[in-house]
Amino acid sequence: MDNFIVAVNAVIPMFFFIAVGLFIKYRNLLTDTEIKHFNKMLFQIFFFVMLFYTTYTMNIAQTFRPRLITYGACALLVVYVIDFILVCLFEKRPKRRGAMIQAIYRSNFVFMGIPMVSNLFGTSEIAVTTMMIAIIVPMYNVLGVFTLELFRGGKVKPLNVLVNVLKNPMIMGAVVGAICLFSGIKVPAPILKPLGQMSNATSMLALVILGASFHLSSTSEHLPQLIVCVISRLLIVPACVLGIGALYFGFRGIELMTLVAINCSPSAVASFTMAQQMDSDASLAGNAVVFSTAFSALTICSWILLLKTYGFI
Repeated sequence: MDNFIVAVNAVIPMFFFIAVGLFIKYRNLLTDTEIKHFNKMLFQIFFFVMLFYTTYTMNIAQTFRPRLITYGACALLVVYVIDFILVCLFEKRPKRRGAMIQAIYRSNFVFMGIPMVSNLFGTSEIAVTTMMIAIIVPMYNVLGVFTLELFRGGKVKPLNVLVNVLKNPMIMGAVVGAICLFSGIKVPAPILKPLGQMSNATSMLALVILGASFHLSSTSEHLPQLIVCVISRLLIVPACVLGIGALYFGFRGIELMTLVAINCSPSAVASFTMAQQMDSDASLAGNAVVFSTAFSALTICSWILLLKTYGFI
């Protein structure tokens, strides 16, 4: 029972803030345009600050985990390759291929994974998880652009992809934080304190906006593809990555929980936005985000309960 309570306590705060966002949407307190502007502000300012603050204040000796970085990156690449091959074998429509591939390999790691770890381990341990953002998020972006350009018949330009990755506010925040940390630049306490407060507020605001951004479209035309995306994202990918990571590589505690955050989170909201902008099946991509997020309330709790019961976290 204690393990069940811990698992529930890790999940309920996330979905409480998502529910607040849904209520905002239901009461029309923010228009779609305002939500987009708010999301843009959150992405460009708050996420920059969060990555800067967690990078600048981290203890390198405690947070730098080369085995975790290597395994997390390799696991993502393997998942992507298998995902790509299987989707191309069984789905013949190019627009749906891109949407499905993204929905399966790309998780809402930043919006939902970070709050999940914070709820379970506290903010003192979160630097280990945020460290992975500098590795995982660029990989998500590069693979996403490559996939959607490929299936709309465009030509992938490596230089443009690289520039877009480096312009990502999360990557910029981590880079600036690392420069200040390693160069010995001191941020004055009166400035560092409000930056920390902004950093702590980022996850909550992101979840609220996630709830307010939900749009449910018809599933009748792509129900089989949607089922495959949701089951793969929430069950198959976590089972493979966490199983191998825990049983064969011995990851435990905050390291395994970081892998949970990356691999058990639902499909990324960014996959819907990119599908819209790059001529993919935006309806399928949007429904994958909505339904995987809804069902993740159950699956995330179940994964945490399972790992907690067997003493892995």
